[in-house]
Amino acid sequence: MSPRTLRSRPVIAGLMVSALALSGCSLTSNASDEPGSTPARAGEAPSAAEQQQSAAVVASNIKPGAQEVDLTRTLRLTVQDGTFEDVAVTTRRGAPVQGRLSADKTRWVSQQPLTSGTRYRVASTAVDADGLQKSFSSGFRARVLSLDEQTYPSFVGDGQTVGVGMPVIVRFDVPVTDKAAIEKKLEVTSSPAQVGAFHWISDNEVHWRPKTYWKPGTKVSVKADVGGVPAGNGIYGQVDRTMNMTIGSAMVSKVDMNSHQMQVFRNGKLLRTIPITTGEQPKFTTRSGTKVIVEKFRQKRMNSETVGIDPDSADGYDIDDVEYAMRVTYSGEFIHAAPWSVGSQGAANVSHGCTGMSTANAGWLYENSKVGDVVEYTGTDRGTDLTNGFGDWNTSFADYKSGSALS
Repeated sequence: MSPRTLRSRPVIAGLMVSALALSGCSLTSNASDEPGSTPARAGEAPSAAEQQQSAAVVASNIKPGAQEVDLTRTLRLTVQDGTFEDVAVTTRRGAPVQGRLSADKTRWVSQQPLTSGTRYRVASTAVDADGLQKSFSSGFRARVLSLDEQTYPSFVGDGQTVGVGMPVIVRFDVPVTDKAAIEKKLEVTSSPAQVGAFHWISDNEVHWRPKTYWKPGTKVSVKADVGGVPAGNGIYGQVDRTMNMTIGSAMVSKVDMNSHQMQVFRNGKLLRTIPITTGEQPKFTTRSGTKVIVEKFRQKRMNSETVGIDPDSADGYDIDDVEYAMRVTYSGEFIHAAPWSVGSQGAANVSHGCTGMSTANAGWLYENSKVGDVVEYTGTDRGTDLTNGFGDWNTSFADYKSGSALS
């Protein structure tokens, strides 16, 4: 289901957070309040049925039948002159709402956010000191949020096999300002387990990476239980989502821009050494640092206008159908076939910043590479950073952790 499809109707997602805190509304079961009951006349003893009324009194802080309940409220049920025997709070579709019962069984508090437009049902049973039961049931509806009040979480790499350098990426279509509240609801688990940390790239994007490259074969699961969670500035998470990805073989290429060679390793074994050319210096110096393959194109048009160079100038270009193109930075650096520079490959840097090689070598590398594979560049004094592509490895792990909203 696409983000737009979900955002076109009210979302049913996170189930209980803050949605219930009106003034206490109790339901008392006196005999005179029961349908069909007849008050005892003066001088008459109560009937056996009247003597069996439970003394327990159940109350909810959300008025039964309430509409447009604010999502920041938390449902609270209390009982006087008795204890709870059972509490069940569900959505209209039957999904349970998690809650916590106090040790003395006199208070129940929901532990999940309310969700936009969701109808909730409350059913409980309490008993008094004599063991007589009192039932309480009610229903209410959470406020319907507009699309502008909701932020939708999406993932990169969901269901895919990716490289050992691939970060977990969660993107939000509406900015998150209460990052701590959202991050508390994000969880990354892996098998085998690996230490890692979150880092906010921007108000719309948060990453998670392990301390070192992923171990090949790792299974990664991500939960974003953000439905109904306040994201700041009146924005709420739109829906809970999950994703899974698998870490494939460890493809790590090492580019030496001084020797003009690329060494390609799989799981530590050298597979091939490829003559390459990188950016002409100093005009188009290729960045040093750890880069990760962001996306792959069998053929791609490359126009210098996209990197600020007039195509009609002496340094300009506009080339259709460049083969075996793999992006490694958002600023326009690719690895690709460059048959026009074969004479310089292995000997000189003559490109506009991309890493060029023969068509045969580019085709082989393309077929053996996947999104998330690592390409480590050395040889220039121009560095890359965290936000230029999947640049998560271009800082120490200690500094990376400092980008968490919970650090």
